[in-house]
Amino acid sequence: MSLFKKKSTVSNETIKYGAKLITVKEPKSVISEQFRTIRTNISFMGIDHPIKTLAFTSANISEGKSTVTDNVAVVWANSGKRVLLIDADLRRPTSHQTFNVSNQEGLTTILTSEAAEMDITNMIKQTSVENLSILTAGPIPPNPSELLNSRRMQALIASIKDSYDVVILDVPPILAVSDTQALVSQIDGVVLVVKMGQTEKAGLKRSVELLKLAHANILGYVMNDVGRNGDSAYGYGYGYGYGYGYGYSDKSK
Repeated sequence: MSLFKKKSTVSNETIKYGAKLITVKEPKSVISEQFRTIRTNISFMGIDHPIKTLAFTSANISEGKSTVTDNVAVVWANSGKRVLLIDADLRRPTSHQTFNVSNQEGLTTILTSEAAEMDITNMIKQTSVENLSILTAGPIPPNPSELLNSRRMQALIASIKDSYDVVILDVPPILAVSDTQALVSQIDGVVLVVKMGQTEKAGLKRSVELLKLAHANILGYVMNDVGRNGDSAYGYGYGYGYGYGYGYSDKSK
């Protein structure tokens, strides 16, 4: 059975109800431990050049990107680090549903403002998870690509990263839209989320090519929906089943 095969399972469940925070509901579970392993492996990759800004993307929609992003943010905050989660998927935002916070104002409010300076304190909200703050996407704009690739977005990241130990961005799928490509070059590291049985090899290969063309620092990928007897699990790297290990490998081609 191939790890990567075509299966059309576009879902709006996360948009409607938010991502499943298993790291909050079942912090001692095997899956939660694997999310902590992801956090540790990423931290190790930043020993010489600390990773202060981190983005998660996927090849296409409905591949578990937001679920992985949110759970990694939770375990990072659980370790005592000050974490800011930014929902930069302006077309299909989910974080406000996941953490049950208002989305009347958010990232788009900041990026579309004509003010030379903005006090964004009130837009960044504390979640129920200690040490974890969130900047929701805000109202869906007509021009998300232009906003994410703007100088104002670059300035925002530069201005807030020193206020947190790590800033984690949930960015749009790399193949679905062009929103992500210019943005990732401003981020310290990018992780691809791959869904077993759905992400195609060609899609993964093309995603890596686009990220490299954008001069992104690809840290590796998270293989999700890897489990036994149909149980969902999360792993980091190219392993099968539990999926330990890390780093992008040509074995995925």
